[in-house]
Amino acid sequence: MTEKTQAKQSGLWENVKVIVQALLLAVVIRTLLFQPFTIPSGSMMPTLLVGDYIFVNKFAYGYSKYSLPFSPDIFSGRLFGSDPKRGDIVVFRFPPNPDIDYIKRVVGLPGDRVQVRDSILYINDQPVPRVADGAFRADDQYDTGADVPVYKETFDTGVSFDTLDQYPDSRGDNTREFLVPPGHYFMMGDNRDNSADSRFDVGFVPAENLVGRASLIFFSLGGGTSFREIWKWPANLRYDRIFKGVE
Repeated sequence: MTEKTQAKQSGLWENVKVIVQALLLAVVIRTLLFQPFTIPSGSMMPTLLVGDYIFVNKFAYGYSKYSLPFSPDIFSGRLFGSDPKRGDIVVFRFPPNPDIDYIKRVVGLPGDRVQVRDSILYINDQPVPRVADGAFRADDQYDTGADVPVYKETFDTGVSFDTLDQYPDSRGDNTREFLVPPGHYFMMGDNRDNSADSRFDVGFVPAENLVGRASLIFFSLGGGTSFREIWKWPANLRYDRIFKGVE
């Protein structure tokens, strides 16, 4: 074997090692640190929009089997677990079908009593302060043809966020009182009239089902634009949302 052939094979092997190392590093980062997600529905408008691409902090609450690819049933509960705070936006596995990811805001902590009365959210019989904060109109299939009223809510933790209240007498505007059991959380979407959440079929979310905390919007496309439609990017990029923190 000539020196030229040996050098060529050595260079090829080095390239293979670099690629393998990069793939392993990507798997470690995605599994243990940050995982990308795409927002598929309008349930978290106006905070998160369809076409937002976000990073989810997976070590924020520790790790469960749902933190791992294919969710192997090798342990129960959470390792290095920490509790979410009221107001966190969380990706979790849908309790009736853990193969499905949901994203909502944490409203109720274990032991809380949660209820909605006449569109006002009550936690432990205390109304969450809510003030009018302008109007919102979507730029995609969720455009209703009219502006939707926006209300800013503020939790006792100081976390403030905008919610939508399109229909003041919808099914979710008056609910029974929910008592959040130990080890579970009560989730709601910011788009209060158009969110499948803990008021309905989602129910209480076990701590084990938490995947991570939404942290950063790293890319965003409006107008129903697919990521693959690169030629549409210049007209539909939401430039003001790129690298925007999630609150």
